[in-house]
Amino acid sequence: MSSVRLAALAAAVGCLSLWGAAAHAQVYRIVGPDGRVTFSDRPPAEGKATPAPAVVMPPSTGAAGSSAALPAELRASASRFPFVLYTSADCEPCVTARSFLAGRGIPFTEKTITTEADARALRNLSGGLQLPFATLGAQHLVGYSEAEWSQYLDAAGYPKTSALPAGFRQPAPSPLVALDPPRPGRSTAQAPVEARSAAPQPLPSDPSPTNPLGIRF
Repeated sequence: MSSVRLAALAAAVGCLSLWGAAAHAQVYRIVGPDGRVTFSDRPPAEGKATPAPAVVMPPSTGAAGSSAALPAELRASASRFPFVLYTSADCEPCVTARSFLAGRGIPFTEKTITTEADARALRNLSGGLQLPFATLGAQHLVGYSEAEWSQYLDAAGYPKTSALPAGFRQPAPSPLVALDPPRPGRSTAQAPVEARSAAPQPLPSDPSPTNPLGIRF
């Protein structure tokens, strides 16, 4: 095998190794013997950390929401640790969390919880129904805390101040569980009763008899 082919093969193997390392990146929350909490992209020395299940963020659509338009540093963090925010209507902490992310210039995907199917999917993902909920790469963030979220974002390498280009727009929020599109030739009036009943219904902000899903804000 020629030296040129050997060099090309070595370069390809190196690229695959780098890609694999990025794909398995993880932020760790480490509690020391004194109770002090630190954040790092390296696992603890004792190796007892268990990464959370990986969450894949769908690619953005449209030039304004594309990661290709981001500065290199921000694009690297968004690729390694994509941020997904889960919200619901009439959720004041969700509004605060969204404003915090926008103010810091964090590109994120927003998933809304409006139906029973969404609620079931959220419970399967997070283990509960508390909102707002977020994922940073494979890390789960339950409830909004500016101090804690800031530490996670710092550990993930996101800039401390907004580096989003002028005119950047976040992708539009979308349901956690996609609704089936209507079949051609069938009107809503002709659809079965069970299909019509699956339409999104807004949920109250506080647990009550009218909120059997028990979503908490």
